[in-house]
Parts: sequence; C-alpha cells; structure tokens
Amino acid sequence: PAVGARVTIAMSVFNQLALTRACMESLRATTEPFRLIVIDNGSTDDTPRFFERFEYAFPLRFERNPENRSVIATLNRAWRLADTEFLCFLHNDTEMVEPAWLARLLAALAEPAAGLAGLEGIKRLRRTGRYVGRTIVHSFAHGPTVRAPWEEVAVVDSVCMCLPRELMEAVGGFDEGYGFYHGLDRDLSFAVRERGRRCLVVRAPFIHHGGGTRAREFAARPERERRDLAARRAAMDRFRTKWVHRLPCDVRSRRERVLAWFRPTLAFV
Repeated sequence: PAVGARVTIAMSVFNQLALTRACMESLRATTEPFRLIVIDNGSTDDTPRFFERFEYAFPLRFERNPENRSVIATLNRAWRLADTEFLCFLHNDTEMVEPAWLARLLAALAEPAAGLAGLEGIKRLRRTGRYVGRTIVHSFAHGPTVRAPWEEVAVVDSVCMCLPRELMEAVGGFDEGYGFYHGLDRDLSFAVRERGRRCLVVRAPFIHHGGGTRAREFAARPERERRDLAARRAAMDRFRTKWVHRLPCDVRSRRERVLAWFRPTLAFV
C-alpha cells in the first residue's frame, strides 16, 4: 500500500489498545498509499507489543517514549521522522469509514491556497478565542454536516489534520509552549492562515470514539479534572495573546451569516 506513498500518517498512542487496533483495522481499506509513524507515549498495556509484532501491510516506523510526555512534543518528534510530501496527524481513537478519506484530504490540499485539511472544524471564533458551536462542521459517520466536497473553516480539529510537510516546516511545527496537549489545533490552523493559506474540512465519514473514557476517568479523579481545566485555560490564554491580531475570526460568507440568524442557536463551546 505504500508504493509511491506521498503521505505519512503520524500518531501518538498511550494505552487504549482496543481503540488503536480498531483504527489500524479501518486503515486497511485506505485507497491512498501511506506510511505510518507511531510513537508510543509510555503505554503500560500491550500497545508496545502490538506494534512490535505489527501485522499490517503498510510500512511502520515505531518508537517509544519511556514515560507519558507532552503529546505536542511527541507529535513534533513523529513528523520530523517523515520524508513524504504530506503529513497527516490522526487520533488513534478514530475509525475510517470511507476508504478514499485520505485521497479526499490530499485532493482538498490541491485547491488554490489550501494549506490544512481535516474532518472536523469550526468556522467562527470569538474575540476570546472560543469557538461558536453553531459553526462547527464535521464528517462524523452518524450524520456529516460538512457539504461535499469540502468547506472552509477557521480551525481544523486535531482529530485529523493533513498538510504539506514543507508548510509544517515553514511554521516551525507545533508550538510546544502550549504544554501537554490543548491548543495545538487552534494554533496550527492560525499559523497556516497567517501564511495566506486556507483551512478546509472534507466530507469523508469517520467514527470518533473520544470523550467517554476521559469522562469516566475524571469522574473518579476530580484532581485530574481540575488540572486539565487549568491546562485548557492556560492554552486559551496563550492562543488569545499570540493571535490577538486575528481575533475574532469568521470565515463564513455574508450569505451564511444571514442564514445563521434563522437557525436555532446552539451552546457556545
């Protein structure tokens, strides 16, 4: 599957082997040739053994961190190991339903001034840097809201982000000043837009299992939840300070904005 591969899928994993295995199974049907780089971020389950005994046809480069480190730093380490024209950062708790998902992302990047493509995103951010929930578009399999073949957004969600490697190099990679995880997608999207490139969400249905496990962990570990909320606030402060000259941001057309007045208002996120 990697003959003539133009793209490398980069992934950071930490435990959750069942989800990772399901993701790998779904990638079997991918029509676009790709290479895979996985960095295990200190897993304590059988994840390392699974990748050491990798049984899939796509070429794998697997490395390990001895402990659970910053996901942002880990992803920077991963993409710098790639030598393909394009990079695709993918969460391990996803399953691809559409075999042409990766080909569709690359096709979107061939559009004029396109710089970053993904499967979920937001069209409007407030001056505070917060998302306006009613402007979210996505390709979730249970009911995609993004119009085919793609729509422009202000921010591409980190669940899946695809861009040219040369552009990733030009923006300096992910900003590790955000800390462990929060903020990397907002920041990368705005760094891409700062260079005059567009961010797009593509219609290619997929399944995302994120959220449930984290919620259960927090219910039993309120101190961990408090730390996570503090990290989110710090990331938002950094984003707002860094990109104040681009806030607020709304990529919707005038027609879209007018039509939005007649739709039910959703909660802000």
